[in-house]
Amino acid sequence: MEGRVLIIGLGLIGGSLAMCIKEKHPESELIGFDLDRNQLNLAKMLGVIDRSAESIEAEASDADLIVIATPGMTAGRIIETISALPLKNEVIVTDTGSTKGYIAQKATALAKKGIAFIGGHPMAGSHKSGMAAAKKILFENAFYLLTPASNVTIETVDRLKVWLSGTRAKFLDVSPEEHDYLTGVVSHFPHIIAASLVHQAARADKEKPLVNRLAAGGFRDITRIASSNPRMWRDIMLQNRDVMISLLSDWQDEMERVKELMLAEDEERIFEFFHSAKKYRDGLPVNDKGAIPSFYDLFVDVPDYPGVISEVTGYLADERISITNIRIIETREDIYGVLVISFQTPEDRERAMECIKKNTEFDMSVAE
Repeated sequence: MEGRVLIIGLGLIGGSLAMCIKEKHPESELIGFDLDRNQLNLAKMLGVIDRSAESIEAEASDADLIVIATPGMTAGRIIETISALPLKNEVIVTDTGSTKGYIAQKATALAKKGIAFIGGHPMAGSHKSGMAAAKKILFENAFYLLTPASNVTIETVDRLKVWLSGTRAKFLDVSPEEHDYLTGVVSHFPHIIAASLVHQAARADKEKPLVNRLAAGGFRDITRIASSNPRMWRDIMLQNRDVMISLLSDWQDEMERVKELMLAEDEERIFEFFHSAKKYRDGLPVNDKGAIPSFYDLFVDVPDYPGVISEVTGYLADERISITNIRIIETREDIYGVLVISFQTPEDRERAMECIKKNTEFDMSVAE
């Protein structure tokens, strides 16, 4: 497709979308805007955008597609800004935020002018951020939820999908309300629980210092999402407030039920509580991308001798295999420790296994 695309926000998501659009539609002109000049300059230097915008107002009026790839509160203010501009009749405006009710409300100003707004949420991410972490394959096989406003035609939605076809994502059309409930259940609410577990451990640590040491293993793994950007999650909680309050009420009821089972010492029902959870969890898709970025961990049993970590990472570096995190779970004299290496994709983890197997005799395992 030919046309002028304005990308507002050149972080991980905006930068990756720009790469996908540029590769699929090389005849289009990509213009980038970001308050962070470093991100903007990097995008220009990498050839991700054709030129930079001095302001949103200077470029929005001539754009055929406007992508707002900023946090939700900022996106709301940007929509207010462009709603006051003389936009093209056929322009499509979309965003990338993880809440849609708030954005849909802001976008009513565009609908009143006959401008097509289609909320968007690419359900993909990374443990890294910024333009430097952007990549064309970020959205491949990920769900990309679209929430078109009521005035938007099917043909216009299809046109946006053509613009975004380079993502190789799986598009789903849902209402803003359905979107916020779905993401609330599988993404937003788990972040609250993870943060709450960390707060509970921090309180316990004041009286029992061993808590901190023992939490270094599995507890740290199951609460990893509590390390997410607090400013972003503050906005998400406020924007998806009603859904979160409802889910919290359901959670309180669930915990009361568990408490009653324990008070009654009901062995059969306690077993069934864990058994049914295991059954449902084991039936979840293994290879599909979901609402929370996956962690692809490789556990390597390594002997405790000087230089073993640099040895393993050196092999991976020789094969140009990128890692997102590395740590040792356990290391004591004369026994094997467990080196945990995290990768962004299952393909990288598979390549790493082959690389380490080729160069060492270390045992390895993965957790599904």
